Amino acid sequence: MEYGLVLWWLVAYLAFMAVGMPLAAVLFPRLADRGAGVALPTALAVPWIVAYLVGHVSLTAGLLVGLAVLAAAAAVAVYRGAEFDRRRYGEAAAVFTLAFLFLIAIRAVDAGVHPGGGEKFLDFGLLQSLLRADALPPEDMWFAGRPVKYYYGGHLIAALLTKITGTEARFAYNLALAGFFGMLVTAAYGLAGSIAASRDISRVRAGAFGAFFVGFASNLSTAGRFLVWLLPDGIGSFLASTFGFEITNLAADGPAGFSYWDASRVIGDEGYSTINEFPLFAWLNGDMHAHMMSTPFVLLTAALLFSYYRTPEGERTRRRLLVFALVPPLAGLLAVVNTWSFPTVGGLTFLTLALAPADPVSLLPAALGDRIPRREDWHRELARHGVALAGAVSVVVLGALWSLPFWLGTASGGGRSIAIWTDRSSLGELLLVHGAFVVPFALYLARHAVPQVESDEAGEVLVFLGVGIVIAWIVGSSAALALLGPVIAIGWVLLRTQADALHRVASRATGAGQRATTDGGTATDASAASGDAGTVERLRDVVGFETLLIVAGAGIVVIVEFVYVKEQAGPGRMNTVFKTYADVWILWAVAAGAVLAHLVENHSPALALSGDRWQSAFRALAVLLVVSTALYGAFALSAHFDADTYPNHPEDPTLDALDFVTDSHPDEYAAIQWFDQLEGQPNIVSAPGRGAKMYRWTNPVSSLTGVPTLAGWAHEIGYRGAEVYRTRADHADTIYTGTPEQRAYYLDSYDVEYVYVGTNERGEYSAEDLAAFESMAGVSVEKQWGDVVVYRVDQSALEYPGKNG
Repeated sequence: MEYGLVLWWLVAYLAFMAVGMPLAAVLFPRLADRGAGVALPTALAVPWIVAYLVGHVSLTAGLLVGLAVLAAAAAVAVYRGAEFDRRRYGEAAAVFTLAFLFLIAIRAVDAGVHPGGGEKFLDFGLLQSLLRADALPPEDMWFAGRPVKYYYGGHLIAALLTKITGTEARFAYNLALAGFFGMLVTAAYGLAGSIAASRDISRVRAGAFGAFFVGFASNLSTAGRFLVWLLPDGIGSFLASTFGFEITNLAADGPAGFSYWDASRVIGDEGYSTINEFPLFAWLNGDMHAHMMSTPFVLLTAALLFSYYRTPEGERTRRRLLVFALVPPLAGLLAVVNTWSFPTVGGLTFLTLALAPADPVSLLPAALGDRIPRREDWHRELARHGVALAGAVSVVVLGALWSLPFWLGTASGGGRSIAIWTDRSSLGELLLVHGAFVVPFALYLARHAVPQVESDEAGEVLVFLGVGIVIAWIVGSSAALALLGPVIAIGWVLLRTQADALHRVASRATGAGQRATTDGGTATDASAASGDAGTVERLRDVVGFETLLIVAGAGIVVIVEFVYVKEQAGPGRMNTVFKTYADVWILWAVAAGAVLAHLVENHSPALALSGDRWQSAFRALAVLLVVSTALYGAFALSAHFDADTYPNHPEDPTLDALDFVTDSHPDEYAAIQWFDQLEGQPNIVSAPGRGAKMYRWTNPVSSLTGVPTLAGWAHEIGYRGAEVYRTRADHADTIYTGTPEQRAYYLDSYDVEYVYVGTNERGEYSAEDLAAFESMAGVSVEKQWGDVVVYRVDQSALEYPGKNG
């Protein structure tokens, strides 16, 4: 076990967190933890953004300039009086350290970047390509001679950390993976705690709930299957059919039949299963994929918007700075890290501007804002939502400008299109995936909404909701709309009602205070101002930013029931559900932390469902949710650390991502080491990774060293289009099977420097075809390890008709 490297990376992460603390103190003065929870992603975002922009000229210069900008920004913050809160730093550092070491322990018994069961060959290859590159974008390791067509921003962050710490990629992969996990858990802890504290709820309790839901909790699939196993056959069969799963594995055999994979494939569309991962599954599986690395920065964006939400309307300049100066660069970062999170930023911005207590119209220049008619209620609503929409569009446009090189040259173009009216998720499936969140959210919204309804209007409201649910279910054929439509509607109304009340009270308080101090106002005016200020504080305890996060996540779930991105990554909406649900989980996990703490603690008589009995019931609910969502982790980790049931354990724990290769492919391991020592990105050719060859030991040299091959895995179809990839793959085949002249032509055309002959090539091509390289002009044996041969290509000595003319 590489304990020294673990300590070195932990020190590096905590050092970045310390540098980020003064910046966080400036950006998040109203957060209860002073931004300590997001100090690390704040610190890493600065050099990342600079390195990405400057890195298109020189990646080394970009890193150095980025670190200098971070140091200068922190110094300016300290000079301007930003305090370093040691207590909050220590708390955040402790949470990060626990999460980091937790994942280190997991990866230490399964560190390998195996090709099967995930995207590790892709992720490790991108990391290696970036470490080899002199400038951005890096050359695509699966499409030699062309820049990568993929969102590689998270891998760039990992590469920058690898360079800073001076670590080999084989170890840096798992250390960076643990760092992203630690950042996510710490950010959720900090944000959930701050949201709760803004409403006089225990910050630590809410933070602990939030950290649990992003770091260890799962959906209810495992609990449901385990319950089916415990119940009598008849009842168990009824329950399984209700929630739409077969009685296999855990449901049939109990803990002995547990498979960690099942809980990530709950929602089944016609002929296939969608992917509904949650963080513990993703990190247990061990990919370092885009939707995982973006999560801390999504929460950093949410923290900025929460800071806006908490900023009074009078502080117009600060609110403009938060939204239009700080959110767009983060949006641009997220576009390159995980493009699926880019629209999430736009949606969160719209909801925050539209539903925050401060009127977004106040963000406009006075001359323009005064022209907007707001005499009637509908005028005010139209103005508020219109300006909110314009603000969100502005953030998206500015974010696109920050990441313009990505959109112009790196964003993949594999024939994607928007498709509508797709398959629908069943109610049972939705409850298994989202029920652990939806149940407490429904109770939380109900206890706030019921007191707002007059007794003589209660029947009408219930009928209205009932009719809406029926219409959504029957006419819209959408269980998601029926389940979450009321959540969105009630949450929206509560937030708008509160925002209007706060706006009116704050306006009266401001006006009365001004009259009392500048216009000789009466004592009554001053008294009214003071009283209204107290009312503002009380109103802040109704609903808050957690409700906005609830609405945001529910909106995403409903949208993907009707709209999805049609692409090559998977059938139907499989990939759309996969990537968007990642954002839903982290937004809802933070909201759930604040909500559960509120349910357990706040039993004001002004709220429905209050009193000692309800408090006991909510505590029981909290325990039930924690236990039921922790079952997956208990079973999964038990199996993961059991060497008898999990075959990938090394004899000694290690973070070496390539350790497994020494046993399974010893000859090719030597070749991989040799290629890894080469400078730059020399082009090679190897057998293409078509169709069924993906997720197998295919293109290992390129995937594990970053040295680009002519045509790698067929993922490239999704990035560049089927025809482009197939043409390349056919040319690669010709290099192995064609006449000497044909081979020479393509070796020269693609500037190939090495021809690789390993296990796959000997299985794909005949011995006679491979032996032909021995007698080709311009091709000679460079290295050989058993049956693995590397041929060097001398471009000047290649011979084919028309070469020189």
